[in-house]
Amino acid sequence: MTFEINRRNLLQLLAAGAAGGKLLAGSSIAFAQSADSVTIGWPSDVPSWDPNQRTVPDAQPIYKLVFNQPIGQNPKLELVPELLTKWELAADGRSMTVELRDDVTFHDGSKMTMADFRYTFLERKLAGHKLDIVNTWRNIEEIEVASPTTGTIRFSAPSPTAPQWMAFMASFVVPKAYVEKVGPDGFRDKPIGSGPYKLVEYQMNSRAVFERNDAYWGEKPALKRITVDVIKDSSARVAAIQSGQVDLTTSVPVRELERLGKQEGLAAEANPFTRLILLQMRNDLAFADENVRLAAHHAIDKQALSKAFYNGAAVPLSVPATPGTPGFVEGFTFPYDPDKAVELLAKAGYSKDKPVKFRFATFNGHFPSDYDIARAIAQMWKKVGIEADLEVIEYTKYFELNRGHKLPEATLYIWDNATGDPEIFAGYMLSPNLPFSSWKGEEPGKELKALFAEPNYEKRIAGYQKVNQMAVEIGATIPLLQSVQTLVRKKDLEYTKYGNGWLLGSTMKWA
Repeated sequence: MTFEINRRNLLQLLAAGAAGGKLLAGSSIAFAQSADSVTIGWPSDVPSWDPNQRTVPDAQPIYKLVFNQPIGQNPKLELVPELLTKWELAADGRSMTVELRDDVTFHDGSKMTMADFRYTFLERKLAGHKLDIVNTWRNIEEIEVASPTTGTIRFSAPSPTAPQWMAFMASFVVPKAYVEKVGPDGFRDKPIGSGPYKLVEYQMNSRAVFERNDAYWGEKPALKRITVDVIKDSSARVAAIQSGQVDLTTSVPVRELERLGKQEGLAAEANPFTRLILLQMRNDLAFADENVRLAAHHAIDKQALSKAFYNGAAVPLSVPATPGTPGFVEGFTFPYDPDKAVELLAKAGYSKDKPVKFRFATFNGHFPSDYDIARAIAQMWKKVGIEADLEVIEYTKYFELNRGHKLPEATLYIWDNATGDPEIFAGYMLSPNLPFSSWKGEEPGKELKALFAEPNYEKRIAGYQKVNQMAVEIGATIPLLQSVQTLVRKKDLEYTKYGNGWLLGSTMKWA
C-alpha cells in the first residue's frame, strides 16, 4: 500500500525532533534524457559482482538486472517459475526434482544447462569458493543430472524451504564454463549472467551501467539502458532527485517526502514491505543478564518511533515477523513499560544514578531515519537507567563485524526477507551457529535446529510462532517496526511494486 503524507503530519514529525538535513531550495525537475534510459540513485554498492558471495538484501535488485534465479516471485510474493519450469519437493523434504528451461543463454551466447545449475549450487561449494551459498545451501549433498534440463537435488537433511531459498538471496545461476575459464576473481571483475541486462561499466562505490540484453530469453525490458549511481548520503540522494540527476531514488528521509512530492514532476511514496527494523542482540557482555535485555525492550516506545519518523506508516512489532507472514503471532504484544524497565534494571543492580553502560551501533542514511531512530532509542533508555554509547558503522562493515562476533551489545539493523517465510526471519537471525546471527545463546537455537528439518508445513509454522514469542520473552531479539520503503521518482516513470520492496529495473518504463 502507499501511505500518503500530509502537511500536518510532516510538521508533527519535525516537532517530534526528527533530525533534519538542510532543506534544499525548490527547483524545476529535469525529465529523463531519453525515453529508453533511467538513472537510479541507490544507497549502497554491491559487495561483490559474484551474486552468490554475500547475502546482502539491498544488492538483490541490482543482481537481478544481470542474473536469474531458479524460482521467481510475483508482486504478491508467490513463487513462480523463472529458470525452472517445474520443481517438486519430496514429502520428507530430502530431495527436490527440477526441470530447467531449454531456451536460456548466458551473455556470452553459451547455453544454460543443468551442468551450470549443479556447478552453482554444489561444485563451487566443493571447490572451496568463499561464498555465502556454502551456508544457505549447506544441506545439498548431491545434484543428480538426468539430462541437460532435468535433475534431482539430494539433501543431507530435510530442507522444507528449498523452493523459497531458490527465490531468495545468493541463489543466482552462474555460467560454469566461463567461471572456470576466468576464475572466481575474473568472474567478479567481468560478470556475465543470463539476466535482462549486461553490466557494461562499473566504478566501485560510484556507478554501474547496464545495457539491455536483446537476446534475453524472457520478456524484454522497455528500457535500453539503466544507470545506478551509488549515493550513500541520504541528503545527496534528495539533491540528486530534486535536480534531475537521477530519475528515482530510495531510502529518502520521511521528512522530505511531502516536500518533494509537491514539486512539479515528482511523486513520493512510503510503502510498508517485508523487512523489519530490529535490534540485533548479543547474549554476553552487558547483555549477559536477561533483566538488562528485557529492560532495554520495555523502555522503547515503538508507536512513538513510528509516528515521529515514519508518520505512523511503520507498524510496531512484538515478534520478528511482519504482519501477514506465516511466523507472525496474532495477539501477542510486548508492552512499552518504562516502570517495568526500571524494576528489571534494579534486579540487575542498576538505576538512573548507576546506569548500565554498553555500546550501541547504527547506520546513518542506509534506511530511512536509521540514525534518528537510534538517537531516540538512546534517549528513551537514558530515562530508565541505560547509558548507550552510540556509534555509526557502515552497512558493509556490519557484515564483517557480525561474522567476527564483534558487534556491540545492540545494533540497529534492518532484516530483509523477500519470501516472508519464518525460517528466513527467526531461523537465520537467531541460529547461533550461522554467521548471520549476533545472538549465540543456546535458546532458541536447539528449537530452531529442529524446525530447519521439519518437513510438515503446519508443524513448522506453529513451531516458528512459538519460537518467535519465546525469543522476545528471553530478550534474544528486539523487533521494532515493519520497515517502510520511501522513494521519490519522476511522475512519468512507472515501475511494478513488489510486497518485498524490490525495485526492478526490468519493470520500469516511461509513461
